[in-house]
Amino acid sequence: MSKTYNIASLGGDGTGPEVVVEGVKVMQEAATKYGFKLNFTDYDYGGERYMRTNEVLPPNAADEMRKHDAIFLGAIGHPDVKPGILEKGILLKLRFELDQYINLRPVKLFPGVETPVRGKGPEQIDYVVVRENSGGIYTGTGGVSMKGTEHEVAVQSMVYNYHQVARCLKYAFEYARNHGKKAQGKGKENTLGLVGKTNVLTYVFDLWERTFNEMGEKDFADVRRDYYHVDATCMWMIKSPEWFDVLVTGNMFGDIITDLGAMTQGGMGIAAGGNINPEGVSMFEPIGGSAPKYTGQNVINPLAAICAGAMMLDTLGETEAAANIEKAVAEVTANKLKSLAAGRMGYSTTEVGDLVAEGL
Repeated sequence: MSKTYNIASLGGDGTGPEVVVEGVKVMQEAATKYGFKLNFTDYDYGGERYMRTNEVLPPNAADEMRKHDAIFLGAIGHPDVKPGILEKGILLKLRFELDQYINLRPVKLFPGVETPVRGKGPEQIDYVVVRENSGGIYTGTGGVSMKGTEHEVAVQSMVYNYHQVARCLKYAFEYARNHGKKAQGKGKENTLGLVGKTNVLTYVFDLWERTFNEMGEKDFADVRRDYYHVDATCMWMIKSPEWFDVLVTGNMFGDIITDLGAMTQGGMGIAAGGNINPEGVSMFEPIGGSAPKYTGQNVINPLAAICAGAMMLDTLGETEAAANIEKAVAEVTANKLKSLAAGRMGYSTTEVGDLVAEGL
């Protein structure tokens, strides 16, 4: 009996609905090939709905999302809505209410895609960043006093508790064990590298490092442990990206290094990410944003959304289907596309989706 997955589809703003259509197309083709079913339910959360109703999200939005096995998101960001309203009111609200405490960002250079890193290719740029997604400096702990005066004081604190750190590290160790280079047949060992700043952030990253080593010694002796300062990590991401396998870090550092990683893999148009609750509902999305100036032109690159769909299937347990989608994407980037840039691919958005679906 085939398994059925219920997916919430959030096209969102700008070109988001266009790339979601192509991601759904490819996933449905994979479902047919591998014998499972996908039921998508569309939700209109985004800028147009906000301007029409003056409501960013309905009060029951998180409960509605919990009825599904996963969420597939296009993009959030509307040119006629003040920045921050939709991003905080939809993306951050859902992430926190659904406790999506892992942000998973593969950094993978596909064949045929140009990287700004000279002398590096797909064999060298192929690793994953696990970013803690629920704590740290972005949670807003702090405040302002004497605002607008010459004595103004602004404080924003990086706060982590053991529970947040431990559950993130446990996910990262398990991911390295199951998806690291040895697990893929690409290396001699699976390696998890902790990215921090233990020489300056001596309280927070002492907690991270102690927990990292204690957990590794006790439960994950088969996974090699490394430590990297975040500034050195940024240098090595350019100089020697082949050193990396799986990296784990806090919220702010993860935000920074994953965008750097996206540029090394060819830009935001090919970067996909997942906001994951391993015990609940996870949300998968392309990283590139809503690109409103291309809306409705059928010229935007849908590959990041298609790769996000592959991540979703992999997280749901359909690993073979996910791997086949990635393989089909690699065939398209290597042999079909002239560029990843909107309007310069040599194909329309729809045609790129068709190429990947046919490649399955």
